[in-house]
Amino acid sequence: MSNPVPDGWKESSIGKITAKDSLFSDGDWVESKDQDPLGTNRLIQLADIGDGVFINKSSRYMNDEQFERLKCTELKKNDILIARMPEPLGRACLYPVETGKAATVVDVAILRTQNADHYWLMSAINSSDFRYQIDLNASGTTRTRIARGVLSNISILEPPLPEQQKIAAILSTVDDVIEKTRAQIDKLKDLKTGMMQELLTKGIGHTEFKDSPVGRIPVGWDVKPLVDVCERVCVGFVGTCERYYRQSGVPMIRTGNLKDGRLDLAEIKYVTREFHAKEKKSQLRRGDLLIARHGSHGAACLVPENLGDANCLNVVIVRADQNRFLPQFLKYAFNSSSMKANLGAKSEGSTQTVISTTEIAKTLFSVPSLSEQHRIVEVLSSLDNKIDATGEKFEKMLSTKKALMQDLLTGKVRVNVDNKESAVA
Repeated sequence: MSNPVPDGWKESSIGKITAKDSLFSDGDWVESKDQDPLGTNRLIQLADIGDGVFINKSSRYMNDEQFERLKCTELKKNDILIARMPEPLGRACLYPVETGKAATVVDVAILRTQNADHYWLMSAINSSDFRYQIDLNASGTTRTRIARGVLSNISILEPPLPEQQKIAAILSTVDDVIEKTRAQIDKLKDLKTGMMQELLTKGIGHTEFKDSPVGRIPVGWDVKPLVDVCERVCVGFVGTCERYYRQSGVPMIRTGNLKDGRLDLAEIKYVTREFHAKEKKSQLRRGDLLIARHGSHGAACLVPENLGDANCLNVVIVRADQNRFLPQFLKYAFNSSSMKANLGAKSEGSTQTVISTTEIAKTLFSVPSLSEQHRIVEVLSSLDNKIDATGEKFEKMLSTKKALMQDLLTGKVRVNVDNKESAVA
């Protein structure tokens, strides 16, 4: 271990901490045939294990006969659950549920001990130092994993129990604020989803509606295929272009760069200027709408004003006639849940489905007046700004917590512990 051992602390490990009065085991091997959707006993999955938070995402169950026959280990509140597969590998959380029986799958390790504060130990497992050691000791090529025996031997700096409890109290307070902010973001996103559905079908201030090929819409709105209100609907470059990739050059937008209604350039690829000049059909302009053909069906974002020259690989380019359709309005329409479901139903292929450019071009849209499109965009953009601001606040909190964990869990910053403070596990 590279970090020095602070005064009063000791170099330890999960194996040493759980040597007595403890449980440290893998979850249970439960096949599909041993599950029952009508059962009442929860089967916790890898997807439920977040980085310091129980996500509660899955919906797998077993009946009593299955649970008893397989001799499943019953989870208890505040058990530490450690994911032995990505992502990230080795993430841990506390099991928060008090009622009802539950077990977990074999790729999740269960840790229960009377010898350490569970919140402190969970935080130590999620620390950057512990995570680094996990990555060094992981096995597997296509999908990495970490063996429980390896986890057991990874070094941990262990403070006395009262100090563990004080560290846990500080970190749990920070986590509470983070989770409240996360909930605020989720609430804003739910509000936006509802507002999109309302505004894109009913508009603003309308009292009279009519039937149309896309459902009930305000009187005065038109219904047009996308191609009729756009200057251009085409697919970008299709083929192999790896040989044109460079460390710098012209950004090459791919499906993976289209995320949450915006362009994510974190993993952008670059192509040569010669390639860009030659492939004119896939050259992009500011305000072009980009639509994913595979993966996240219909996920759409706009080319931002500050991007400059750019090209694209196997995504659909929609260039709106801005005298009839605002690009921002189109972006919201394509990112609506109803549109994604519609395009997903039209996709083709068995392993990796693809939406054809023709299907996208003939997709029907309800078309409000330009002035109403502006008002709808204004409302939804305001919500986006709130989501972005709260998201930035959330990311800053995560960064602050990471630094705090590094200070507290290595003993770089020591906490004050009242000598009279009880040391209850």
